[in-house]
Amino acid sequence: MADTPTYDLVVIGSGPGGYVCAIKAAQLGMKVACVEKRKTYGGTCLNVGCIPSKALLHASERFHEAGHHYAELGIKVSPELDLPAMMSHKDKTVKSNVDGIAYLFKKNKVDGYIGTGSIEAQGSVKVEKDDGSSETLSARNIVIATGSEVSGIPGVDLTFDADTIVSSDWAIALERVPETMIIVGGGVIGLELGSVWSRLGAKVTVVEYLDKVLGPMDGELSTSFQKLLVKQGITFKLGAKVTGVEKHEGGGASVTFEPAKGGDSETLEADVVLVATGRRAFTQNLGLENAGVKTDDRGRVEIDEHFKTSVDGIYAIGDVVRGAMLAHKAEDEGVALAEQLAGQSAHVNYDAIPSVVYTAPEVASVGKTEEELKKAGIEYKVGKFPFMANGRARAMLATDGFVKMLVDAKTDKLLGCHILGAQAGDLIVEAGLIMEFGGSAEDIALTSHAHPSLSEAMREAAMAAAYGKPIHI
Repeated sequence: MADTPTYDLVVIGSGPGGYVCAIKAAQLGMKVACVEKRKTYGGTCLNVGCIPSKALLHASERFHEAGHHYAELGIKVSPELDLPAMMSHKDKTVKSNVDGIAYLFKKNKVDGYIGTGSIEAQGSVKVEKDDGSSETLSARNIVIATGSEVSGIPGVDLTFDADTIVSSDWAIALERVPETMIIVGGGVIGLELGSVWSRLGAKVTVVEYLDKVLGPMDGELSTSFQKLLVKQGITFKLGAKVTGVEKHEGGGASVTFEPAKGGDSETLEADVVLVATGRRAFTQNLGLENAGVKTDDRGRVEIDEHFKTSVDGIYAIGDVVRGAMLAHKAEDEGVALAEQLAGQSAHVNYDAIPSVVYTAPEVASVGKTEEELKKAGIEYKVGKFPFMANGRARAMLATDGFVKMLVDAKTDKLLGCHILGAQAGDLIVEAGLIMEFGGSAEDIALTSHAHPSLSEAMREAAMAAAYGKPIHI
């Protein structure tokens, strides 16, 4: 019998948290293995989530611009949609990224195992392969990085398929543009994918349980964003509780809902229904019970401030634990955990992790919202600046939206930043960096920003917060 492979660290799951943790640990001198149940590395994010959806968002935005805005720039074109080619671009993007992880594993001497990983006992991971064989790995430390899976609708029986009642996994691979689409859920995933298919020609209706889109995001940002999506042709049914989703034999499906606060029900018909009600921690068949690893009432693995579970030598990061389900949050935790296992000091500042919606325009937030500051009784000031007053935005025909900064009323410390506008996902990093260093709005206001650039809107909003008045409005 072959000897059992022995590692300093075995990571179960190769998504952004898992593969980053594995690579960082290997760079710090550990012998590392990473177990992945898919045939390719990268987890949900790279295979069916963040990466393919962004490829489609980018492509659909260019298609829409060509048909609606190029003429204003002096470019005459008559765009024609080639959906198979657009999907091919998406697939090539995915392949490039997942192949890149395999290359990085090889470069950093991380041993990759394709198969379903489970914890047999403290220090032991079993890998079950597609051919029916299995292998056991011995590990000083184990990291659970199994991510999340699509959640359904509470109280509603659902059967997903590839073309009518779909999850986000299938909504990135439809073979035709539906005439009508219903999105159940007005969060990030639903609005991103809904905007893709809306731009390509579908009539999209979003049914959301809450009375606002984007749940926990800043209320003013949410309201302004929804107004822009309505202008783009998306219809919203807010404060609506879905009670049924039914597929029809002749094609299409129906969604029945009623007011969340009570009232008469309503039924809508559509060619495709996308259920985008969020995600839940994936902990099935991991052997957590056998190993004694505790989970909370939402099925998430319980950890302490150092990512340790209830069992010594077993850790967990990413979507499978508490906190926002964000790829970059998982990456940060993966790096911090690897450094801790190597004897270094490390932490994650959860107050400075940005959240981005990659629609057109983009939405980005970091830090506290106005609602959170009011609830906490913190006195604050608001500094805002519209992209309409930014020279570069005018040149780009990208004047929708604004930058909004929230600062401590006494110290000017930056507490939160919320952006609706072009390239918001890139601009938000400046605010996150300032918050990481405990800086103020004045720090941004005193920093030279290139002209003309969208980043000048950040400086102007900071001036509004720090001095009460920006320059250009």
